Amino acid sequence: MSDKNYLSVYAKSFSWAGFFLPKKTLDKCSTLYDFCRVADNLADDDDEIENKKKKFDLFEKDFNQKNFNNPIIKNMWDLIEEYNISLKIVRDLLVGIKSDIKETVKLNSKKDLLIYSYRVAGTVGLMMAKILRVSKKSSLKSAIDLGIAMQLTNISRDVIEDFEKKRSYINKNFEEISSTINLAETFYESSFSSIRDIPISFRFSILVARRVYRKIGHKILNKKNFNDYQNSGKVYVSNTEKILETFLSIFDLIRLLFHYKKNGQILNEHNLIYEEINLDERI
Repeated sequence: MSDKNYLSVYAKSFSWAGFFLPKKTLDKCSTLYDFCRVADNLADDDDEIENKKKKFDLFEKDFNQKNFNNPIIKNMWDLIEEYNISLKIVRDLLVGIKSDIKETVKLNSKKDLLIYSYRVAGTVGLMMAKILRVSKKSSLKSAIDLGIAMQLTNISRDVIEDFEKKRSYINKNFEEISSTINLAETFYESSFSSIRDIPISFRFSILVARRVYRKIGHKILNKKNFNDYQNSGKVYVSNTEKILETFLSIFDLIRLLFHYKKNGQILNEHNLIYEEINLDERI
C-alpha cells in the first residue's frame, strides 16, 4: 500500500462498500485503485497538454520497465503477478486514460462510448474481479459490464464538468443523459446474476457498490430536465441513502439465489466492443 489512500479520498462510494470486504482484500483493491487514480490524475491535471503527455509517457515507461523505485508501480506489478492479470488489460486502461490528454475530446458514437468506458473502467472491473478470485469466464465479462455501467453513470453525472474541460463524451442535453443512464441500466442488469460466482465473503460488498453507484443515475433521472440537472450541481448519494441502499443489498443477496442471466441480454453492446477489442484475450 502507498502512504496515501486514494480510495478513501476520491471514491467514497467504493470506500463505503469496501467496509464489507476483509481488510487484506480491501488493501489489494486499494492498491489497484491507487495505480488507476495516479494515472488518471496525470490526465486530469491542470497543466499544458504537452506537459501532461510527457508526464504520462514517463509513467507508462516506468510501468513497462518495472521501475520499482515508484511504490505505486511496484505494488501494481505485485498484483499482476499474484492474480495473473493480463498486461493487455493494464495497457487498455492506459490507452483509455491517455485518450483524454487532448485539447478537445469528442466521442461520436455509441461504439466509441462503450470502448472508452471499457478501457477506463471495464478494465478496472475485470482486474478487481481477478483480485476477488473470480475465475468463471462469463462472470469476468459481467465484471467488465459493472465497470462499464459505473463509467456510464460517471459520464452522465459529469456532463457540465467535462464540457468545461472540453470533453464531450455525450451531447449536452437531458435526452442524451437519460439515454446514457438507461444504457448503464442494461449493463448493471447484465452484471447482477454473475455476482453469485464471487466468493461469499466478497459478494455483499460488490452488491452494495453496485446499488450505491446505480442510485446516482436514478437521482439524475429524477431531475426531469436539463435546467434542473444543471442547477443541482454534482449528484452524490448521501450517507442516509447509502445506508438504505446497503440495507436493500441484503435483499439482492437473497435474490441472487433465484436469478438467472438471460442469454443475449446485452449481445449488441458487447459486439460493438468486440469490433475493436477481443475481450476473450483479456479474460
